[in-house]
Amino acid sequence: MGPDGTLGPTGFATAVDDDRIHGTMTTPEERPPARPELFRDELIRPFVTLAALAVAVVQWPQKQILWPAVAVPLFVLTSIAAVGTLLPWTRLTGRSRLAAATVYMLLGSLLLPLAHHTATTSLFPFVAASTAGAKLASRTAAIGVAVAGSVVAAAATWLDGLLAPGSEQWPWWLTLTVGLPVYIGMSHRDRLEALRSARRAAEQAQRARESEAREAALIERGRIAREIHDVLGHSLSGIALQLDMADALRDSGRQEEATAAIRKARGLAVDSISETRRAVHALREDTLPLPDTLRRLAEHGEVPFALTGEVGPVAAETAHTMVRAAQEALTNAAKYAPGAERALCLAFTADRITLTVRNGPATEPPRADLAGGTGVGLVGLRERAALLGGTLHAGPTPEGGWTVELELPR
Repeated sequence: MGPDGTLGPTGFATAVDDDRIHGTMTTPEERPPARPELFRDELIRPFVTLAALAVAVVQWPQKQILWPAVAVPLFVLTSIAAVGTLLPWTRLTGRSRLAAATVYMLLGSLLLPLAHHTATTSLFPFVAASTAGAKLASRTAAIGVAVAGSVVAAAATWLDGLLAPGSEQWPWWLTLTVGLPVYIGMSHRDRLEALRSARRAAEQAQRARESEAREAALIERGRIAREIHDVLGHSLSGIALQLDMADALRDSGRQEEATAAIRKARGLAVDSISETRRAVHALREDTLPLPDTLRRLAEHGEVPFALTGEVGPVAAETAHTMVRAAQEALTNAAKYAPGAERALCLAFTADRITLTVRNGPATEPPRADLAGGTGVGLVGLRERAALLGGTLHAGPTPEGGWTVELELPR
């Protein structure tokens, strides 16, 4: 911005870019206060200005005024300029703002030596300097207005001292201080801008948090949908297959085998409900770290749990697949090898995580309430592992037991 208060090429581009970012084309004065307490700050200058005018009007007839024919018009013009600065300057251009601030400053500086005997008239040039600092976007322009007012006040005081040697005047060098409040005005404007920027940053951070929360919710919904699809999809496929088989057996007159197929379909339906409940439980368990979740799962089933390697962060999808595999393997061991010893081991390496579930041979007869199942739980987990870049192996051991080993990348 140039010294005349207008935007030059560089300043204009910067202002436009900033306003494009925030979606507005406003000046600092037009933007709403960042916090409620700033309204109180904005009332200070109007209060001081109006109080100075009221006291000056009351004291004017009672005090010694130099050259009233000149002082009265100056006071009226200064009052008009002071009130004008209290109005919004939203429609004024940079040049108009500079002109208004300059006129107010010069009028107040000329009035100072003529009516300084009143209690508040001498405040006008000080308030004018503060106004220039607060309302002019260019620091150079604001300081220029303040310096010009200080020089005029000092020159007017010195000249009045020569023309009216008997009058009591301020030292001319003291009137040079009338421009110092310009720094108060600039500081006040910078403070308001800092608070507004802080508010905008807080709003943007809040929007970012809300966006992240929405994204996390969408990811979680997708994960739940995939899990329910895996559980119910395989189960319903098995049910449909058994019902088709039962229909074909009935048509061929094999009623007993058809009835057995229907019962198998019912068992698959019941088991799918249990699988769905386990899936929901696994989703809830994801709030805990993977080792803690598996440890609690092992404690619930009274299964020894071993943890090896250096534990590190685990992706939510990886942890969920690990928990599902552990639940499936432990449930299968209870179904097909009742009474067998079971063991759960989680191993961390530099780039892999391995879950191993082992069980020995059955030592008790199968339980009717646990026998049967979908037969496709490990198939779905194997597909899930492949999607994550890992592998799942399941097979018998030489001792007559069974081993399930899931390996996934970290």
